[in-house]
Amino acid sequence: MPTRSPRILIAVMLVIASGCASMQRPVLYPNATLARAGPAQAERDIDDCLRRAENHGLTPAGTTRVVRRSAEGAAVGAAAGAAGAAVYGRDVGRAAGTGAAAGAAAGAVRGGFEAADPNPTYRRFVQRCLRDRGYDVIGWQ
Repeated sequence: MPTRSPRILIAVMLVIASGCASMQRPVLYPNATLARAGPAQAERDIDDCLRRAENHGLTPAGTTRVVRRSAEGAAVGAAAGAAGAAVYGRDVGRAAGTGAAAGAAAGAVRGGFEAADPNPTYRRFVQRCLRDRGYDVIGWQ
């Protein structure tokens, strides 16, 4: 497998994971504020609160989790590949590289699943912002 393929795979997984995570939005309980504001204004308020959280330095999703899981997977894969190659008398460097690529891909996939949940601090910031405006957040989708 060419050395570019694992890098491309990891980049694609990061984009997918960050895209999935950023699509989650708060779900509002149909209270008096929501009834008064209407759906269009409520969406604008949600967008504003999301933007305020990001402007405050918070990130919506666990893309850092994806990166961390990829790095962990790469380290484990490299160690396993090198150990296996040493035992069987193969090219240790090549086996470590192959193991690292496989481990990074597995870690990216694992991190992508974890990234589906919004960052808890980001979520609390957005919920507080919406609560201050009179909305009641009942979950995220």
